[in-house]
Amino acid sequence: MTIIGWIILGLVAGVIAKILLPGRDPGGLVGTTLIGVVGAFLGGWISSRFLDREISKHFFDPATWVAAIGGSLVLLIAYRLLFGNSRERR
Repeated sequence: MTIIGWIILGLVAGVIAKILLPGRDPGGLVGTTLIGVVGAFLGGWISSRFLDREISKHFFDPATWVAAIGGSLVLLIAYRLLFGNSRERR
């Protein structure tokens, strides 16, 4: 997969993660893309390290998408646990 493929995968995975966990999160489109791309790497690492499942480098592989979305969800949850109260309305 190319860099453009990872960015597209990250954007879609980040959007899906934000749909599954709605709330006030920073960043807009760029933040969503970064969360998705980092989440894709995190999900792939978790999948290969702990689940002994190698992630395919094909764009349309369902395991790659599940790992990317799962990693994005983990990042969103971690962000909210660490910085959840700092973005409240005043």
